[in-house]
Amino acid sequence: MRKLLLKRSLSFFSKLKSYNTTCLGFKLLISGRIRALVQNLTKKVSLTLILFALLGTITAFGVHALPSVESLQHPRVELNGGMRRQGDAETGRRRDRELGELEKLGKTTEKFPIPNSQFPIPKQPTTNNKFAQQLYHNGRFLEAAKVWSETAATFAEQGDIINQALVLSHLCLAYQQLGQWEEAEAAISQSLSLLNDNQKLTTNHQFILAQVLNNQGNLQLAQNLAEQALRTWQKAEATYEEAGDQVGIIGTQLNQAKALQALGLYRRAKTILETVEQTLANQSDSPLKAAGLLNLGNTLRLVGDLANSQQVLEQSLAVARASQSPPDIQAALLSLGNITRAQKNPAAALEFYQQAAAVCKGEDEREQIQLNPGTAQAVCLSKLQAQLNQLSLLVETEQWSVAQALLPQIKTQLANLPPTQMAVYGRINLAESLMQLPGGFSSSGQLLATAVQQAETLGDPRAQSYALGSLGGLYEQTQQWSQAENLTRQALAIAQGISAQDIMYQWQWQLGRILCINTELCTTNTENFLSAITAYTEAVKTLASIRSDLVAINPEVQFSFRESVEPIYRELVALLLQPDATDEQQENNSQSPTPSQNNLKQARELIESLQLAQLENFFRAACLEAKPQLIDQIDPTAAVIYPIILPERLAVILSLPGQPLHHYSTFLPEPEVESTINKMRQSLRRTSLKQERLPLAQQIYDWLVKPAEEQLISSGVKTLVFVLDGSLRNLPMAALHDGEQYLVEKYSIALTSGLQLLEARSLEPEEFKALLGGLSESNQPDFLPLPGVKSELEQIAAKVPSQLLLNQEFTSDSLQAEIARTSFPVVHLATHGQFSSNLEETFILTWNRKIKIEGLRDLLRSRESELSEPIELLILSACQTASGDQRAALGLAGVAVRSGARSTLATLWSVQDQSTANLMVQFYQELLQGKFTRAEALRRAQLALLKQPQYQHPFYWAPFVLVGNWL
Repeated sequence: MRKLLLKRSLSFFSKLKSYNTTCLGFKLLISGRIRALVQNLTKKVSLTLILFALLGTITAFGVHALPSVESLQHPRVELNGGMRRQGDAETGRRRDRELGELEKLGKTTEKFPIPNSQFPIPKQPTTNNKFAQQLYHNGRFLEAAKVWSETAATFAEQGDIINQALVLSHLCLAYQQLGQWEEAEAAISQSLSLLNDNQKLTTNHQFILAQVLNNQGNLQLAQNLAEQALRTWQKAEATYEEAGDQVGIIGTQLNQAKALQALGLYRRAKTILETVEQTLANQSDSPLKAAGLLNLGNTLRLVGDLANSQQVLEQSLAVARASQSPPDIQAALLSLGNITRAQKNPAAALEFYQQAAAVCKGEDEREQIQLNPGTAQAVCLSKLQAQLNQLSLLVETEQWSVAQALLPQIKTQLANLPPTQMAVYGRINLAESLMQLPGGFSSSGQLLATAVQQAETLGDPRAQSYALGSLGGLYEQTQQWSQAENLTRQALAIAQGISAQDIMYQWQWQLGRILCINTELCTTNTENFLSAITAYTEAVKTLASIRSDLVAINPEVQFSFRESVEPIYRELVALLLQPDATDEQQENNSQSPTPSQNNLKQARELIESLQLAQLENFFRAACLEAKPQLIDQIDPTAAVIYPIILPERLAVILSLPGQPLHHYSTFLPEPEVESTINKMRQSLRRTSLKQERLPLAQQIYDWLVKPAEEQLISSGVKTLVFVLDGSLRNLPMAALHDGEQYLVEKYSIALTSGLQLLEARSLEPEEFKALLGGLSESNQPDFLPLPGVKSELEQIAAKVPSQLLLNQEFTSDSLQAEIARTSFPVVHLATHGQFSSNLEETFILTWNRKIKIEGLRDLLRSRESELSEPIELLILSACQTASGDQRAALGLAGVAVRSGARSTLATLWSVQDQSTANLMVQFYQELLQGKFTRAEALRRAQLALLKQPQYQHPFYWAPFVLVGNWL
């Protein structure tokens, strides 16, 4: 998210609605003198989470909670009705009246699909139970829990074991939403015990048992027990099969796919989803099919498959329109809006949201909602949801006038909502949008104060934490630090009390910023400074504990990864490396005093953890195993350089074998650093002159290497290993220049995403056996022939025992067959390819198709069942980073890690055929001698090219980079 800037000075405005909290009835007063607002990234995260909660796509954005999708109405089973207790007639009549309102409220969209996770329970004649269902649907979990508890007791008195068990399973999920985990566990355990003790299982009993198992799986995943949840849902599926219930089978299969994704088993999850899609395709058009496709489309989105998700949702929309089902039409349009928004297509998203809102206009009176007696304004909740999403997107894209025009409608509808979770999150959502509009702080404060009150009334701790934290964020932006801290601590305490780690890390981060914002309010070793370090550290720990959930279950977070996760690491690194330099030192860009070794070690660990988190976000799966290693244990002649780009400086940590960590910084604003990096990348084009490129190459050398020159020389370092940050990954370190020579002329060079992902091992000459594949001809209209590839591969084949697949022989199937048949320590692919920060746009080209990164992983690891040794060296000699993608080299790092190869040698840009052939042949010659590491063999091959007059330009030799094991 962009840094929020106040576009005009704000004058004093009146007291906002007061709210009594533990801070004894504070009054919200915003200062008239407000500096440029601090970067407030947490607000973007909260807005995203709230946005999707309002769309009916998740039950609650619990870090462990399984997001439920739009529910299908199950048509077939009616359970026995229960009776009210005697003496409760008036309560019953009151509930009947409210039930009528709630039923209307739930017709347009079910924000919290009834606790069967994917599908609600069948309609029942029991008024109390139905009333509780509607309360749950509308986020009134505390009230729903009370009613279900009473209803379960009534069924127990009547001896109705089956209905008692079912209601207890509903009660379990209400407790889950309230963060009452022990009560939830007790309720589901009692429910299953009642069913297991009933030996007369008829078809109806089997159906009830399946629903209870489904709810148990929901609770288990909420407790981060994905393996147990998977097994439980498999049992539920088998039970649904015995009951002959196809709808239930589909629901449990969708749940299993989410559990598999949470475990990092992406391929198995995809297989299940393909089965569900085929099942639905064979059904005739109906509202049931439309809702089933909607479930599938939303689940595909949840596992990160946006392209297929959009196709399925479009099918759902078509079926809903053919079936003339307005609620399904609205739900599909809203989900399509979410998809296109995630795909960075705001125009299409706005169109979908507008269409979803427009559906309400033609609905008859039954679909309109009269919320309060005597209120003339009728509210259509699906319209409200669509308009809230529309508003946040308009604000995000800075369409201020259109956003202002939409505000009155939204405010009117929200004012007419009763206290429900929809009302709470709607106010928070609107407040987040208003905060970014000129003069919107006063209205935001009023909205958030009301949201806090309503959340407390509902007894909804999750909503209460969001509302308090958001109000604390408002105080943060207006620099009223004590109130901001008080509210943030309250929000954090509530989140901790219900183990809601996904919001815990947001408030921990917010607290760290409040305590030490931009390092202005605290200096090294002050109380504020140490408290801020603690808050940030706790945020990082919380993120680490929920990493798989954030990346695998909630892709809405991954699309704002750079805004919602990365800054936490960077801001903590900035605190740990806090300079104590004087203004004069900073102006002269001189080195600051070195922080403590403990701080440096923690900062290095954070940089490596950030690299790991970026890769996991890239893969949409938390499946990388960290194995921390010390540089001394890997290579006593190697130094590791960790640069990290911070807002006000470029900081570097240097790790030398057997020595304490070193630190140096260059004080420059981030835009200036990024500009220099981009200019150097552009200067490496073939037509550039020395006068253009050498000053830039020397500038970046001065930042990264020059301050460490003396230590490197005295330590006898031969290899420099870079753990590069951000756009630095797009630069070849070999082309840095010290004013006299290139860096590659002094050191062997390698890249890694961190020592924790490194498997170090030397490659012995006797192990050499290569699988060579490539394309010298073109079979794809978008790719030019590579005539030099034939010569390159044939020359290598003459020196190394190998199997050659060229042109028509180089297909994905033949490549997989050869890898499965024989153990090849070296796989060399000379073909078009692209590295991108987008997983879907990272690929290599074979004769018959593109192979994306996951396909390459599966292909290269097809022999794992028989052979334990991974590929030692993967060479991709004609690939390039995606044009205009500042983070494209993340795709290269992804291929290097995901391929399973210990080392990957690739190119940052497409290079001339003959020079590539020369370098590759020389690389193999050096490596076959057995005297040099892989990094040194590459250095010698690059130098051999550099010495040839026609290839002296870095364009020819610099783009070759070695990623991973350099030994």
